[in-house]
Amino acid sequence: MKIDFNKTDGLVPVIVQDEKTLQVLMLGYMNDEAFNKTKEMGIVTFFSRSKNRLWTKGEESGSFLIVKSMDIDCDNDTILIKVIPKNTVCHTGNFSCFGTKDSKGFLYELEEKIGQRIDDKVEDSYTYSLFQRGINKVAQKVGEEAVELVIETKDDNNDLFKNEAADLLYHFLILLKAKNVQLEDIEEVLLARNK
Repeated sequence: MKIDFNKTDGLVPVIVQDEKTLQVLMLGYMNDEAFNKTKEMGIVTFFSRSKNRLWTKGEESGSFLIVKSMDIDCDNDTILIKVIPKNTVCHTGNFSCFGTKDSKGFLYELEEKIGQRIDDKVEDSYTYSLFQRGINKVAQKVGEEAVELVIETKDDNNDLFKNEAADLLYHFLILLKAKNVQLEDIEEVLLARNK
């Protein structure tokens, strides 16, 4: 990864994106020193133009951005960093500097929560309880939710329809976990079919 810091007077723009939901969280700038510190620490560090110094996001608030991946664009003058945010990102209290938390991509966050409840054996969790009953019971529940969704399709109550669709997706994610398959694997199949 070779960034051309000279092309832009020593600073390059950095787009920070939530690793799970892909929501854009903020835009900052890095010089060579900030880039190297970010790589070494695994926590996003910018060059603050207003403070004229390196600035690690979260150094005062605790809202650190944990690096999951770093990529540069085709011109070698912009960085994309995917992160796990440790709290809200914006100083205004919003999840993102571009507004509130976006529901797009939430399925990945939900998939992770389902996995954690199962892996941590959370006894009072419905998710873990269903998982413990075995693959046949999980598959049966997905079938029941699919039938309930079909029934609601025939009626004119969109709220009930949306709730049944949410139930089906939730139980489908549990089934994926039971089969040791991830949502990303299903997306890859769909992407290959799209070609």
